[in-house]
Amino acid sequence: MAEIEDRWRELGEFIREQRRVGQLSLRKLSEMAGISNPYLSQIERGLRKPSAEILRNIAGALSISAETLYVRAGILDERDGDHDLVADIRRDPFIDEEQKKTLVHIYLSFRTAHLAAVGVGAGLEPVAADEAARTALPALLPSADADADADLDLDPGSGPDAEGDRAPTPDAATEAADEPEAAP
Repeated sequence: MAEIEDRWRELGEFIREQRRVGQLSLRKLSEMAGISNPYLSQIERGLRKPSAEILRNIAGALSISAETLYVRAGILDERDGDHDLVADIRRDPFIDEEQKKTLVHIYLSFRTAHLAAVGVGAGLEPVAADEAARTALPALLPSADADADADLDLDPGSGPDAEGDRAPTPDAATEAADEPEAAP
């Protein structure tokens, strides 16, 4: 029984922390979620057990996923690592195809970098980890657009961040602009 009470108290603390991070007053959040101030206060103190619908409203007002609150409330089990973010991005009806490709590209480049780092930590040579990432990631790429697949640069040692190809940093550009010009 104490475990359940702890879960509701922790959920309330999480909601309060998210409200504070979002710089929302108790009154503003309750208004946005469509619930009364006293009820939200009781939820934040762990005294009330909100329904899934109320949690969804609070999550929407806090701009976080309802799933996050459902997991913290014990309504849903936490997901394992098998979540397919690329498929979720491709199914999203609110972004266009170009935006989807961009998001997938960014996500896969982060995954490649992470897999390379994990491979090195697991005793693999950096080249082996990079090769493992290269062979694993093409299966995740959209197969309908082969040109887009070819454009994705999965080599962390190339591209705009590679040595010699770096764009000047804002500080470097500012420093160059601040230097007096040499007299002719």
